[in-house]
Amino acid sequence: MTLTSTLAARALACTAAIATLTAAPLTASAADPEACQAIRLSDPGWTDITATNGVAAYLLETLGYDPDVKTLSVPIGYQSMKNGEIDVFLGNWMPAQQAFIDDLNSSNSIEVLNKNLEGAKFTLAVPASVAAEQGVKDFADLAEHADEFERKIYGIEPGAPANTNIQKMIDSGDFSLKDWELVESGEQAMLAQVERANKAGEPIVFLAWAPHPMNARFDISYLSGGDDYFGANFGGAEVYTLARTGWPEQCPNAATFLKQITFTVDMENVLMGEILGGEDPQDAAEAWLKENPSAYEPWLAGVTTFDGKPAKEAVDAALGL
Repeated sequence: MTLTSTLAARALACTAAIATLTAAPLTASAADPEACQAIRLSDPGWTDITATNGVAAYLLETLGYDPDVKTLSVPIGYQSMKNGEIDVFLGNWMPAQQAFIDDLNSSNSIEVLNKNLEGAKFTLAVPASVAAEQGVKDFADLAEHADEFERKIYGIEPGAPANTNIQKMIDSGDFSLKDWELVESGEQAMLAQVERANKAGEPIVFLAWAPHPMNARFDISYLSGGDDYFGANFGGAEVYTLARTGWPEQCPNAATFLKQITFTVDMENVLMGEILGGEDPQDAAEAWLKENPSAYEPWLAGVTTFDGKPAKEAVDAALGL
């Protein structure tokens, strides 16, 4: 063999080897560091956040992460983010929680990942029959019917920003409610009280919000006039996803997913109805995702499983699609 033919043969062999290596599949590497596999989320015990946590947790678990949802009141949950004990919170209702956000921003404790819900609202409401028959349609109408309401406003769990706003309103004497009482209880206890009042035909004023199945379960009327305490448009709200400062940079793959996941009022109404009916949040999420596969595709754009494989393929397989 001549020198020229030898060199040519070697060149062809090298080219073939390079082509083989290029065509060979590469072994996937972890998308995030091992410390990111466990993700700590906060849930204040509100069914809407339980629903959104259920969806996020189901998908994160399917991608190989280990989501840990901790039930913490709003103040404790935010303090836990400040202390680095919670990674992510999907329930930052704004502007109702502005005071908490101001405190967290002053200490550089959080990063906003995205707006996960639009079209929410949150203010005081009465049964629609009370609005129609007694003319209670505005905060200013409450005092005139103080005896019928037993001078009580039913709120949610102690420490909730909405309760703080109600107490502030009472203490200020606005709307002539100075001698009224805020009754604090959990969401379900409050709704049980609303149901009892409805069945008895008794007036009641309480915190109401959307999304929530209460809007289908009860015929209710949201009160106008509470802009100074709940914001305009009946406490019109937007809900944001927050992360503790530094977490998105430490865990970019999981953070990309959480920056992209969004919800709708109709979606949450369905999920919350299932959960209130006794369904496990992740089971409810799985059933909804299976029926709505187009919803999660944009959430997974540019995302992989924890071990670096395509995210959508993993979710499709888990859902049997």
